[in-house]
Amino acid sequence: MVGGGYVGMYTALRLQRKLARELRDGSVEILVVSADPYMTYQPFLPEAAAGSIAPAHVVVPLRRVLPRCTVVVGDARRIDHARRTAWVSTLATRSEGGGDLEIGYDELVLAPGSVSRTLPVPGLADHGIGFKTVEEAVGLRNHVLAQLDLASSTRDVEVRDAALTFVFVGGGFAGVQALGELADMAGYATRYFHNVAADDLRWVLVEAADRILPEVGEDMGRWTVRQLRGRGVDVRLETRLENCEKRVASLSDGARFPTRTLVWTAGVKPHPVVAATDLPRDTAGRLRVTATLRLAETEHAWAAGDAAAVPDLTAGHPGAVCPATAQHAVRQARTLADNLAATLRGREPAEYRHRAAGAVASLGLHKGVGHLYGRQLKGYPAWLMHRVYHLRRVPTVNRKARVLADWTLAALFKREIAALGSYENPRAAFELAAGGERHPEG
Repeated sequence: MVGGGYVGMYTALRLQRKLARELRDGSVEILVVSADPYMTYQPFLPEAAAGSIAPAHVVVPLRRVLPRCTVVVGDARRIDHARRTAWVSTLATRSEGGGDLEIGYDELVLAPGSVSRTLPVPGLADHGIGFKTVEEAVGLRNHVLAQLDLASSTRDVEVRDAALTFVFVGGGFAGVQALGELADMAGYATRYFHNVAADDLRWVLVEAADRILPEVGEDMGRWTVRQLRGRGVDVRLETRLENCEKRVASLSDGARFPTRTLVWTAGVKPHPVVAATDLPRDTAGRLRVTATLRLAETEHAWAAGDAAAVPDLTAGHPGAVCPATAQHAVRQARTLADNLAATLRGREPAEYRHRAAGAVASLGLHKGVGHLYGRQLKGYPAWLMHRVYHLRRVPTVNRKARVLADWTLAALFKREIAALGSYENPRAAFELAAGGERHPEG
């Protein structure tokens, strides 16, 4: 099983229950290859960035929840399904200087997820910040707070303005929620700075389409734009980022924003390992699968999640595929596990069908928007529904309790506003003591 995200973890979790007898007698082994030893619950990344949830509480350790599986932490480099072999780079293979680890298999579940879809925008690779991992969320929080420190301590007006300008590219869930949560957090933090006010902060949201948050519907998307603009956010629709060299974001409408913070959330693409296989793919690079989640025209191979083009049988028209959402990924994992277990026992697999219940997003503390079961939600009810829904969905009782405790403490006590950028360079203090120099954040 390649991938330890939503599909990989939930599929393995269900398989170890359904195949408990086979696992005990040794006739079946489940091996999970994951780049990280944990699954990240991505809907909570904005709150982790804002400090409402501890970063360690938005990840689920794979070895704890998959005790009957063998977890290999490494990057799948290449898969030759004709030979039933995967090549995996692990910490051991890299430190020993040898070749990649070869792993043979009988059944393949390919669920590596997605990576940020970048465009050839000049300067993006040098200055852009992603928002798909817990490390990026924590790094962005520290970076934003560090910009407040920089603005407070400089006498250079241009440096100050660039430090207090935050540009987010992408009007989907990741970008809008990250902007909403961080704007609340940074606005709160300014009350502890003697020369930086909340009104000094400039937030810009850039979206190439004519609306944001398409998952919540057109009406709620327009309402969200009005709500953000009412909070002082500069929302620019039908606009693209064309250049960000020399820390200046140049947009297609002619606007230019000197900024030290450029957050890129403009879509995703399948993980690179998908292209390093001999499995069928569509024109977008996703794995072609049938409604049973088996690879098209391929035996002993399965896929689901962001990297797979799963047919949407509830859409009412041929050719439709399921959107790449956590809601679909979790349910696809259940069907995939059931079908794989059924196939091993000589039974026929079932088709995946799920009509999405809707979507809900947080726009900051006590603010949200959503469209669930045909009902439109906004403001506090949407924010509360967002928390209730995802608290139910986050895996394990352990994580539910920890997240609930974080929310309770955050409601009772003041926000934390310390930037812990040294996390990203823990040897900095020792290097300074040894006669080196401490390098501040760029």
